[in-house]
Amino acid sequence: GSAPALTDLLAGNTNVMFDNLPSALPHIKSGRLKALAVTSRERSPALPDVPTVAEAASLKGFDASSWFGLFAPAGTPRPIVDKIQSDVAKALATSELRERFLAQGAQPSGSTPDDFAAFIRAETDKWTKVVKISNAKVD
Repeated sequence: GSAPALTDLLAGNTNVMFDNLPSALPHIKSGRLKALAVTSRERSPALPDVPTVAEAASLKGFDASSWFGLFAPAGTPRPIVDKIQSDVAKALATSELRERFLAQGAQPSGSTPDDFAAFIRAETDKWTKVVKISNAKVD
């Protein structure tokens, strides 16, 4: 997991790792870690001088953005899903919450349940192709 890997990186037991920005940012800002690149399509507002992987490694189109989402049990009635989405969208629209997320290196964005489902399908398709091309196996 990310937490043990980050602990090992900070202790000098490993030399490099991929982590999400909210976990690593405090250590980057304190000088304990050096950010080599961000995996998102665009540079992070939290680290504007750090290149993207696409820039640093000349991998045009590279995008492995980390993201967080809200999920409900299958079969949750649509009016309940819509109410949760509406309330979350209102919260994400407040400057106070947006600023807190941005300060932690996260870029808040809300979407509709249908848009989020489409995003999940696209991510699943993208990473399924990566696994097949790489011939990765579960040990």
